Amino acid sequence: MSVTHAVTSGTFSLDGQTFEVDNNVWLVGDDQEVIVIDAPHDVEAILAAVDGRRVQAIVCTHAHDDHVRVAPELSDRTGAPIWLHPADEPLWQLTHPDRRWDRDLVDGKEFFVGSVTLQVLHTPGHAPGAVCLYAPSLDCVFTGDTLFKGGPGATGRSFSSRPLIEESIRARLFVLPDETVVHTGHGDDTTIGDERRLLGAG
Repeated sequence: MSVTHAVTSGTFSLDGQTFEVDNNVWLVGDDQEVIVIDAPHDVEAILAAVDGRRVQAIVCTHAHDDHVRVAPELSDRTGAPIWLHPADEPLWQLTHPDRRWDRDLVDGKEFFVGSVTLQVLHTPGHAPGAVCLYAPSLDCVFTGDTLFKGGPGATGRSFSSRPLIEESIRARLFVLPDETVVHTGHGDDTTIGDERRLLGAG
């Protein structure tokens, strides 16, 4: 089993502003099949990382346009369903008003790929339907834009809440083992222990 990733570049737009961003795309799987976590910017770069394997699911950590922009195209080209938490419907519709995602994420949902289990943790704050995916057997968690190296994700835009993201991090992420590697939606990895200490929570 392995965790691989690609970095794609494009834009993030919300509340009338647009920014250049680099996004991490994470893939969890084996030689036969993978789960793709987020689908930003560039479908060809994602397919190159998939490298011919069967895509079991496209799991969106949240519905900001820089995380879901090519999800429909990736779904069309691989046959894989798009999963999203329904609380993010208002954000999804900003990017894809004419197409719904395929299946609803719920807290506690588990995905199985090869020998790995990914558990869905609903972590609202950056977005209402933001989720993280915890892989205990790999000692890692995929946090999207909920937790970065250096602290919580941004909460200064529509549909976000600083108190809520801080509570999500404390209640859902800081209970994980210190050595858990945090694979983020943008930028470098960190660990739960490092972020807990940085935020004065342990």
